[in-house]
Amino acid sequence: MAKNVAVVGATGAVGTDMLRVLEERQFPVRSLRLFASARSVGKTLRFRGQEYPVEELTENSFKGIDIALFSAGAERSRQFAPTAVKAGAVVVDNSSAFRLERHVPLVVPEVNAHRIREHQGIIANPNCSTIIMVVPLWPLHQVARITRIVVSTYQAVSGTGARAIEELRIQTRQILDGQPIHPEVYPYQIAFNLLPHIGNFLPNGYTQEEMKLVNETRKIMEDDSIQVTATTVRVPVFRAHSEAVNLRTHKKLTVPQVREILRRAPGVKVVDDVTCNRYPMPIEASGQGDILVGRIREDASQENGIDLWISGDQLLKGAALNAVQIAEYLL
Repeated sequence: MAKNVAVVGATGAVGTDMLRVLEERQFPVRSLRLFASARSVGKTLRFRGQEYPVEELTENSFKGIDIALFSAGAERSRQFAPTAVKAGAVVVDNSSAFRLERHVPLVVPEVNAHRIREHQGIIANPNCSTIIMVVPLWPLHQVARITRIVVSTYQAVSGTGARAIEELRIQTRQILDGQPIHPEVYPYQIAFNLLPHIGNFLPNGYTQEEMKLVNETRKIMEDDSIQVTATTVRVPVFRAHSEAVNLRTHKKLTVPQVREILRRAPGVKVVDDVTCNRYPMPIEASGQGDILVGRIREDASQENGIDLWISGDQLLKGAALNAVQIAEYLL
């Protein structure tokens, strides 16, 4: 049955990808409305060969809407998602606003699609780094039960948004031309640099992004006993995040077993042939819906340890694609 769909934050990096994914996956859209801030009013976006106007988001925007895909930040989600639900819409929210609330399902369809039916009007899309990690980890957890995760992320600037993408472009040109730079989006230069700082620092020394990986992973995998520690790093890559993941499992897994499990796993593509220098890279993950996994090896420092290297497009599977997949289940 076709649905009346709204995209909130339609002009942002994730919002535009939501439109593209809806079109590519032939989602049954009866009518489409696009919302953004007042400064975007007057713009149009193309969907299925037709131009749609961008409207200002207000409290009265959701009459007649069946599914509202939100990607406009936590503040706007807290303000407008309850309004959308009250108007009769189901909200799939890409922000951090509701992820850890008990009554809100936090969903990666390859892992816990069964939680979708428990929604009370709002379904949360997890953090992009969390999605990219749990898609390949879930099938391993089902076979061998993961007891500990150590993850270091290498996150592209597009995870911050369009202004960050432009800042990396500008700074790269300025540095190569010998010109001074003036960081605006990030606290320091991002071109030719790494920033181990994503989100605000918390009293425990972790950043908000790192604790998202800890808390969201446990909620999605429905196992609070999993020990998780994370270090998140912003890198001068335009698109697609990468992660170095070290696992400890209750049951021993060999490398061939891991490869075979992941080859059968939905949403995963094994890219792992070091004899030919084949391994996941962000330039190959960009534009792909699958999560690429390689550098699979046993951890030489501990029993039942496995190391993985993962790359995934955080604007697609890490955001827009995951949200549309949730919407497909709502059909």
